Amino acid sequence: MRPALFLAASLISSVAAGEAPDPIAIAIQHYAQIETYSVTLQSVQQDQEQGQAQRIRYYFKKPGFVRMEFIQPHAGAVLVFSPLIQRVRLWPWGEAHFPELNLNPANPLILSATGQRVDHSDVGTLFEHVRALGEGGSTVAEDVLEGASPLTHLTVTGPSGGTVGRVHSFDLWINVDTQFPTKIISRDLHGTMLETVILDTLALNPPLPASLFEP
Repeated sequence: MRPALFLAASLISSVAAGEAPDPIAIAIQHYAQIETYSVTLQSVQQDQEQGQAQRIRYYFKKPGFVRMEFIQPHAGAVLVFSPLIQRVRLWPWGEAHFPELNLNPANPLILSATGQRVDHSDVGTLFEHVRALGEGGSTVAEDVLEGASPLTHLTVTGPSGGTVGRVHSFDLWINVDTQFPTKIISRDLHGTMLETVILDTLALNPPLPASLFEP
């Protein structure tokens, strides 16, 4: 059974049994219907001050095309990943400007603070990591309101000693209407914050031309 169908069946079974549906399963099922999205990411890592936050315009197209346009601190830099060739192209001084770097997605130069690779950077992968931590661990969900937006706040902690990459726990705020996260905080085994990511200006299923990912 395909993952989306399995999740749908699980949700139906939960409802029939009178159980509260798993919010991560709901988000994953919704994500399965999304082909493209764009969003602005603001990331603050463990060793950064708020003024040093990284801001990126992020584009994703299934089955795994990624484009990142850096706003700060490396304004103008562009990174593109193609799942067809499994390579990352990076223009530190702007697209079509020398130099152009051709990198393996596992290259430490382009790994996030949590060890995340660009080819595993989409929201769908995040949801799978959260679900993996929750299996054998704990998940606490609460409904909150941010302005006029209803959110689900999830605190997901892995089993003792369990991590995904360096992450042992996630705090996520998921918009109930879009089923996309608006804020993510990751922590290590000691409870130390690794990274805080805020997502805004989300667009779901925008038309993204192939040239955006294969310049």
